[in-house]
Order: sequence, then C-alpha cells, then structure tokens
Amino acid sequence: MKKYNDVYIALRKKLKDAGLESYALDARLILAAAAGKTREQLIRDMNLYVNDDFEEKVDAMAERRLSGEHVAYITGEWEFYGLPIAVGPEVLIPRIDTELVAEKAIELLRGREEGKRVLDLCCGSGCISAAIAANVPGVRIVAADISLPALRLCRQTVLKNNLSRYIVCMEADALKPPPMLLGRFDMIVCNPPYIKTAEINDLDPSVRDYEPHKALDGGTDGLDFYWSVIKEWTCILKEHGCMIFEVGEGQAETVMTIMRDNGFAAVHCFEDTAGVKRAVVGVLQ
Repeated sequence: MKKYNDVYIALRKKLKDAGLESYALDARLILAAAAGKTREQLIRDMNLYVNDDFEEKVDAMAERRLSGEHVAYITGEWEFYGLPIAVGPEVLIPRIDTELVAEKAIELLRGREEGKRVLDLCCGSGCISAAIAANVPGVRIVAADISLPALRLCRQTVLKNNLSRYIVCMEADALKPPPMLLGRFDMIVCNPPYIKTAEINDLDPSVRDYEPHKALDGGTDGLDFYWSVIKEWTCILKEHGCMIFEVGEGQAETVMTIMRDNGFAAVHCFEDTAGVKRAVVGVLQ
C-alpha cells in the first residue's frame, strides 16, 4: 500500500512534467481536498497509508487540472486575504489584485465607531465581504449579487469564517436601481464585470473556458456596471460615504472622471502589485 507521501510525490511529478509552474502547491491542495484534510493535517499524516479509492479520486482531480481547470474549482476553495473562500464555476476565483480593494476598504473603516454599514455589490464568492468583516470590528455588511448560485457560495464563505453575525447575503442587480428599504451605507465596494464583450474570447483559456462569463462581461466598453452603480446606487450612500471599485487595466481614469462628474470628491486610484491602477476610491460630497 502507498502512503500519502508516495501519492504526493507521484502527483507532483506528473504536474511538473506537464509544465505547470505551481505543480507543488497544486499537488498539496489536490491531496488535501481528496483526503478531506487541511494542508496542516495532510503534512501531519504524510506517513499514513491510503486506499485505492483515494488514489482514484486524486487521479480524477489531477486530470481536471491537466485539462486546464484551475485548482480552486477542483478543490472548491481558495485563499483570499488569509481566509478560506468557497469557490465554484458560478463565481470568479479571487485574485490577489482584488486584495488591494479589500485593503483600502479596511483602511478607511478602521478606527471609526462600530456599526458602519458596507454594501458589497457584485459580491461573487464574498471574498471582499469576508476580508472586511474579519478585520473591522463591528462592521455590518450586505453582500449582494444577481446570481443565486454565487450567493450560495457567498453564504458558504460566511459560514467557513464564522462571520454570520456581520454579513447578510441578498439578491440584487447592479444594473438596476437598488431595492426599496435597503437603507443607507457608509461604504459601497464593488468588483464588477469589466472585460469588454469583444475581448472575452481572447482571455486565457483557464479563464475563458472555466470562469463565468456573466461575471466577466462589462459590456461593449467594459464600463456598463460603473455607470450603473455610480448613477443608480449613489442615492443609498451616506454623505461623505466612500465608494470603492476594482477596475480593469486602462479603466481607472475614465471611472475617476465618471465619479467626479457625479458628486464624488477626493477621487484617487491605487496600483496593485503589478503596477496596474486597480482600485478607485471616492468620497461623496
């Protein structure tokens, strides 16, 4: 019989030989998911024996990875801002770029009195909501998305991180006016679809073939959601409230102009780790 370590070494070699740069990490994540263990538990149990069913499960997951599917969809989980996030083909995989948006929201909320209300619009997996709630004491967050399957995953993220006291999930369409009786918010944070429709087919196959197009397609110029959120949703933002967007490459200046033209001041953009202007922040006058 083989041990976990034997299966790990064989899987790591298979992924490496296929040219996957993240072969070692992917192998650990796949083994942990197949075993129903955390990575720490897997390391602890590396010298334990496995059964044939386990190897078959690992082989099936490995084939999915070799076909180009992201390991996050295979394992059903990804890390964001140090937190476990529930993912599936219904939502985008959280990117490190988006951590900048969460970071700016946390910076602006920290130190203020408790009870601040935040709306996470186009919340997807709920990664931004979870990051804010885990790092800002007393915050109250409404995580909103038009996709019911995405909201199911968002609720899983909330439960995974024991954040049910701070986050509620709600169905809402960012391209329409906000629902009645939603109340007012101190902050709206939004990572909307922002890829131009014509560019969807040119995306990397790992994105184009596996991630939901509905969460990518921002319309002809990629700006449909920015216009709608700024025009339709600003009415539920309190005076001096903040609005924070993630933007695509080359979109920051246009989004900043739209915000300034619609009552926002102190509008700034911030660069991600790759030097791309990725987060736009404005304060409602």
